[in-house]
Amino acid sequence: MPKPRSSFVCTECGHRQPKWTGKCPKCGAWNTMEEVVEAPQTSGSKHRARPAGERPAPRPLPDIRADDIARIPLAIGEMSRVLGGGVMPGGGVLISGDPGIGKSTLLMQMASSVAQSGRTVLYVSGEESAYQVKRRAERLGGVEPDLFLLADVDLHNILAQIAALNPGLVIVDSIQAVYLDDLSSSAGSVTQVRECTSHLLRMAKESNTPLFLVGHVTKEGNIAGPRVLEHMVDTVLYLEGDRFHSYRLLRSVKNRFGSTNEVGVFEMSPAGLQEVSNPSEMFLAERLPNASGSAIAVPLEGTRPLLVEVQALASTTAFAQPRRTANGVDFNRLLLITAVLSKRVGLRLSDQDIFVNVVGGLKITEPGSDLAVAAAIVSSVRNRPVAADMALLGEIGLSGELRSVSQLGRRLTEASKLGFKRAVIPRSAGRHARAETFPDDMAIIRARSLHQAIEAALT
Repeated sequence: MPKPRSSFVCTECGHRQPKWTGKCPKCGAWNTMEEVVEAPQTSGSKHRARPAGERPAPRPLPDIRADDIARIPLAIGEMSRVLGGGVMPGGGVLISGDPGIGKSTLLMQMASSVAQSGRTVLYVSGEESAYQVKRRAERLGGVEPDLFLLADVDLHNILAQIAALNPGLVIVDSIQAVYLDDLSSSAGSVTQVRECTSHLLRMAKESNTPLFLVGHVTKEGNIAGPRVLEHMVDTVLYLEGDRFHSYRLLRSVKNRFGSTNEVGVFEMSPAGLQEVSNPSEMFLAERLPNASGSAIAVPLEGTRPLLVEVQALASTTAFAQPRRTANGVDFNRLLLITAVLSKRVGLRLSDQDIFVNVVGGLKITEPGSDLAVAAAIVSSVRNRPVAADMALLGEIGLSGELRSVSQLGRRLTEASKLGFKRAVIPRSAGRHARAETFPDDMAIIRARSLHQAIEAALT
């Protein structure tokens, strides 16, 4: 019998080499090389060639029927939006997030809604007992006769039960707990995760069964296991949120069947994750209209404009080096905005500690919210509030100019629906757009530079 071979695989990029090194030569990550012992291939190997009659043959593209394959609708509208309009049959979805963020809760709610529609659902639990999962389903009100539960981690048994039940949806929670006894490595290792995912995805493609996998994350927030895991699946979802807030955001970072720019907003409650139909109203619920250091930004999350409150606090520092703290905005973007305010607007910030926060735990990544951040900082420094009914949109350039943002009409329309009567926008915005894209009941103030915009916002 041949001896098992040993190699080292990088847990970040999947690079394989025969010897251990402290630094991966491919991606440069430190202490990520993990030893993998491969079982020798025998005559009964799983890679045994299939008979000639079972091998797929190429077919002309026009002969392949795809019109009869429709997405599975979901009663959870926010999740359906992120997935691209429903669950794609035969698609593999990997959902990840911090521990306790609500991944199992969301999937149990989705499984219950699909089971209510008459489809058979198989929920495979590898980390919790059947009793624990049943208690969660009772708390969420999702005990359905078409929802089957399998508390097992043996991949052979899981595949056998899937073949016997022929479900319309399979959920595996989590992929790091499942193991294949053909391999000598422990569950959760690079080889086990890769091989188990490969077997499950092959089953999903051959039977046209949608598959949802739960993945753990590392302390840096990345999906645990080999990077190839994200390349194997069709969709990668992240459930984000602050543990001290009740709001959760579902984002798509990869989607072969839809857009990756959509975001779903949920609120954690004793009855599970509840959809938030109007996130803008939620983020502005506790706002103090006449407080200094507050401004309203209108970022665009996919096709949905959101109104969020940006707060800033400037206080005289007691140290030689002032502090810059960003929560919800990019730290380097904050440094850029403060530098432009100092150089182009003439605002003295060298002796000021600046703290910027986005209310509600939302993270703003697009530069279209630069003007709101700058206005909040100036409002705090001068102790003059921004008008309560004013929204601020624009990107700040290094020369102090105000640059246009995309889909300005949709942002202004959303602001108008929530009662905002004025908006400061770049002068160049909307040159090639039709006039009817802007709300008629909103006063539009155009500014060419950051200095003009700040004066208009604080007047």
